[in-house]
Amino acid sequence: MNLADRLSRWEAFSHFQDGQLDTIAACLATTRYPSGVAVLQQGDASFDAYLIDDGAVTIRRKTPYGDYTLANLRPGDLFGETAFVDRQTRSGDAYTDAETDLVGFNPITLRPLLDADAKLALALYWTFWKTLSDKLRRTNERLERFFSESASGAAAAPQPSQPAGAETFRVDLASKRKLFEEQRLSGLEINFLTTLSQERKLAPRELLFNEGDPGDTMYIVLDGRIMISKNIPGAGEEALAFLERGDFFGEMALIDKKPRSADARADTSGAVVLAIPGEVLAGILDFGKVSSMRLLRILCSLVAKRLRELDDKLVGWFILAGGGGTDQEGPGSRR
Repeated sequence: MNLADRLSRWEAFSHFQDGQLDTIAACLATTRYPSGVAVLQQGDASFDAYLIDDGAVTIRRKTPYGDYTLANLRPGDLFGETAFVDRQTRSGDAYTDAETDLVGFNPITLRPLLDADAKLALALYWTFWKTLSDKLRRTNERLERFFSESASGAAAAPQPSQPAGAETFRVDLASKRKLFEEQRLSGLEINFLTTLSQERKLAPRELLFNEGDPGDTMYIVLDGRIMISKNIPGAGEEALAFLERGDFFGEMALIDKKPRSADARADTSGAVVLAIPGEVLAGILDFGKVSSMRLLRILCSLVAKRLRELDDKLVGWFILAGGGGTDQEGPGSRR
């Protein structure tokens, strides 16, 4: 079976169009690793992403209480795409758990191909956006398991989310346009988002959406700050991220069609956000067009940043708990 056919077996590449897998496969490297070797190590300055074609890989972080397992990965899973996207050093070690075949995506080798074929670049970054968003959602779920094992008590009752647009509020088009211009999008995309985004003003600590709500909208912060948080059993509300002007959020539910995985509310000074309906985002990122690579790269980088931050939180809590009271990824689990 040639490499293009092998890639086509995996869900992460199911959206590639005919011929695209053949084109990209010509620039990829395949390597077989024996069991128990390091593919990547924390602090490495390499930026390759890897697909597990056969075998198994564990992602872990060294701590004073031994290794903390961040993920156990199996065939069809990707790893290393965080560094491919944000060009930061590796945040964990990757070790093979069996004889393993990996397909390597080297950004330097792929750059001429992606620069020459915008549709192919869009398809690859869609893969990274999907896999990073899935990892972020799974990491959010692990936060609850950590505290359910290490603390007692019940989480605070979730507050009902208020329907977007409940308050009449208007932002002038010039202010909207300036925000999207700061993202360095194309003129067409700026006009599209300026016209079709809907403004929402939030009072201090006002809830925008709840964990478990259906998600059909992405948001961008225009003014103030938004706190992304979860209600943790025994610990109450735990802040996961604070988002400021120009930060996008709420995009995960648009990818996997699952409910919101965390709460979003205004910080103590309130906030103004612009809502971008799912169908608007789908139109901008349409595979059949030469769409907004800039926007997709921004979204990938944002998810990668949040994933790094949450991994740091999990490892930090593992250390604070003295190496106990945490849900590490068990055999066969994925992140």
